[in-house]
Amino acid sequence: MISNTSDVPTLAGGYINLGMVKKPTDLGSRHTKVVCTLGPACWEVSQLEQLIDAGMNIARFNFSHGDHEGHGKCLARLREAAKNKDQNVAVMLDTKGPEIRTGFFANGEKNVCLTKGETLTLTTDYDYKGDKHKIACSYPSLATSVTTGQSILVADGSLVLTVLSCDVDAGEVQCRVENNAKIGERKNMNLPGVVVDLPTLTEKDIDDIANFGCKQGVDFIAASFVRKASDVKKIRQVLADNGGQHIKIICKIENLEGLQNYQSILRVTDAIMVARGDLGMEIPPEKVFLAQKYMIREANIAGKPVITATQMLESMINNPRPTRAECSDVANACFDGTDAVMLSGETANGAYFEDAVNVMVRTCCEAESSMNFNHLYQSVRNSVKKRHNLSAGESIASSAVKTAIDIGAKVIVVLSESGATARHIAKFRPGMPICVLTPNAAVARQCFGLLKGCYSFICDTLDDTDALITEVINEIQMVGVAKDGDPIVVVAGATFGMG
Repeated sequence: MISNTSDVPTLAGGYINLGMVKKPTDLGSRHTKVVCTLGPACWEVSQLEQLIDAGMNIARFNFSHGDHEGHGKCLARLREAAKNKDQNVAVMLDTKGPEIRTGFFANGEKNVCLTKGETLTLTTDYDYKGDKHKIACSYPSLATSVTTGQSILVADGSLVLTVLSCDVDAGEVQCRVENNAKIGERKNMNLPGVVVDLPTLTEKDIDDIANFGCKQGVDFIAASFVRKASDVKKIRQVLADNGGQHIKIICKIENLEGLQNYQSILRVTDAIMVARGDLGMEIPPEKVFLAQKYMIREANIAGKPVITATQMLESMINNPRPTRAECSDVANACFDGTDAVMLSGETANGAYFEDAVNVMVRTCCEAESSMNFNHLYQSVRNSVKKRHNLSAGESIASSAVKTAIDIGAKVIVVLSESGATARHIAKFRPGMPICVLTPNAAVARQCFGLLKGCYSFICDTLDDTDALITEVINEIQMVGVAKDGDPIVVVAGATFGMG
């Protein structure tokens, strides 16, 4: 592979040597954040404290499962654990989003066995109780959306169907079964390449955002199946109508339409999630890594945090150790420029939830140890300048990071009301930690949760700058980040009272 951080053609990996392979992992240097999905395996207070100690930055609540009461109880336990550990752990509400599912079966059957080569009819009459010859589908426009020869994927691709014919009047689609499969009720369906006629925000999503997210004060909404910029604007309106203006929106890119509209989505969102599960159903799996690299790079240039998700350490749901390919996947996401990596079933349902976080943290640290952050800074700056002139905030942040590099600063201290200055600093990827001081608890959680290299601390006010800096220097010395005489860089962003 050719390095993309060098002015001249050179092979990547020039900073890796045998000594790095042999030396112990430096766990104190991690920049990349870790998102953990909460579930029955890890949702007690003591278990949540284990996740926090292991390195969880964001707790993900998956609203494809559970109800408001159950999630509320889990959130209360999370906040208790975070308070016990004195950590600004952020909270993410991940919406269920629009979905297409198979229906129920006749005679109380829970599964049907399908045989390769047989014909299967899909009907849009969702009240129909199916069998091995005919199954209901929840998508009313199925017969007008698919075409002859197209593939339909069921149950995460474990069943592949090929469309033979469509009967629009009857609302039925005849398909050929391409592989032997046993499928259960209400399994997900994907229509690769189809622009589906479903709203991005369902009634359930709006209720979850308004009556749980806003009322409970979550920090992020991860919006499933975002396909265009107008989807983001609608979500932002729902937040504004319910007092949730401070909540940041993370757009999950999960299909080809979202990928095609990525640039316009990126302009209006707060962050991106590369949701590789459904994306791998919608585009060829061998192209998912290309989409991942494209989305991460564009988000880096835009200064929007990006999360890489799905099956990162999947085998650790059942095993205490990951596969080597899984560790390479996590490391390559770090090399691509991801701000965060995510665990799903590994923590929600896995017997080794703490081990999975430990492995992810250690892998991120090892990947980062082989990066030249000075070159990375210059690469980000050059890439941004090729697109547009730096904004005032970007210019100040870029200069602060360059100063920190030149003087060998041990830390960059950021005083910020809104987190905007911290986001600009994180965009330019300094190799030293970013210490964010803010009087806003939500900003503290959002910075610690998702901004690469950021650690946050809540203060009463930013008015007495000298006292704050003195206090933070003492804290930095106590934890061993810096010692007497070490230089630090301080950035205080304030525009009409907002940092």
